[in-house]
Amino acid sequence: MSSSTIQTPAVTDDELRERFRPTFDRIAEGAVQREHERRLPFHEVQWLREARFGALRVPVEFGGFGATIRQLFDLLIDLLIDLAAAESNLPQALRVHWSFVEDQRLAGDGRARHWLAAAADGTLVGNAITEPGVGAADRYRTTLTRKGGDWVLDGIKYYSTGSLYADHILVAADRDGERVSVLVDARQEGVEQTDDWDGFGQRLTASGTTTFTGVVVPEDRILGPGYGAPGRTYATAYLQLVQLAVLAGIARRAEADAVDWVRARTRTFTHAVADLPRHDPLVQQVIGKLSAAAFGARAAVLAVADDLDVLLDAGADDPELLDRAEASAARAQSVVIGLVLDATAQLFEVGGASITSSEAALDRHWRNARTVAAHNPLIYKQQAVGAHVLNGDPLPYAWSAGRRPGVIA
Repeated sequence: MSSSTIQTPAVTDDELRERFRPTFDRIAEGAVQREHERRLPFHEVQWLREARFGALRVPVEFGGFGATIRQLFDLLIDLLIDLAAAESNLPQALRVHWSFVEDQRLAGDGRARHWLAAAADGTLVGNAITEPGVGAADRYRTTLTRKGGDWVLDGIKYYSTGSLYADHILVAADRDGERVSVLVDARQEGVEQTDDWDGFGQRLTASGTTTFTGVVVPEDRILGPGYGAPGRTYATAYLQLVQLAVLAGIARRAEADAVDWVRARTRTFTHAVADLPRHDPLVQQVIGKLSAAAFGARAAVLAVADDLDVLLDAGADDPELLDRAEASAARAQSVVIGLVLDATAQLFEVGGASITSSEAALDRHWRNARTVAAHNPLIYKQQAVGAHVLNGDPLPYAWSAGRRPGVIA
């Protein structure tokens, strides 16, 4: 089994918390208003860009913070939980950016160094992988073809999460029967982005349609086989871990909102056993359950982070470590989804009909959690884990969404 010495942090945990928490607090202030207005958080993404949130994992030599893998998954994921508690749409919108940065770290070539330096300067990367009616596997109708002396991209994508906030878009395409990933400028001629995501939750992730019409792609923007290349990859567990962090953040905010609601409430039911809801043992039990759910979700997230820490520190190509991380992420889905969906439904038990007020927007927690939980459906992950444990069947890796280590087009 591969092993490696964990590097010394270039920045302390306290320094990172001090830098980013004020930005998260600022973002949290407008969460309910953004939900009511369906206002995409462009300003909030810019605040994260200015704080250089996207540069956490970028090495110091390229202008980043040089956070270690341990900090990324023991601290950054904790910070992502904080960000998800402030605004659950943003970590989901940025998750492909984090995977892209990690791909560049693992590749380590000259082109990767260029993109690491760009990330350190605030560049963000979105995605355009899935296609309407086709999915995200080996059936892409988006094509990269030669026209004259240029490579040209044409196609339509959906679930383009985060791309409206990004500087560049990672696109999966077919090139003469070969699956490739290309990187295009988000504002490039021929790129059209539409905020037409109509899900009842995570409404501000900008997960809508992106259309590419005659988009010229330079040779150095063709990054390799990318999403659709079969085999084990760290990216499946990595991307799932961000979604789990989002769910843990939702649980944390649901707990905080329920506590604030109960503390401020002076009216109770005629058959209640206490004059104030905060003194009612049944209400206290619900709050205790919410608190336990938030605690359990965070613990599960960090347990997966530990396995990914070991995997990435060893170079991300050890089959045993890959399977361990993949299985951990799949198992954690069952734990976290169950805890958070139950908690975000139970919070309504602490109040009467007034707790359903649309002004309070407490329903957004369940809607957002239900929407995040629908990604990578749980029933398939549970079956896959069972088959793996019983019969040694292969785990269901979602193929790489970015450059695989060492692969150049």
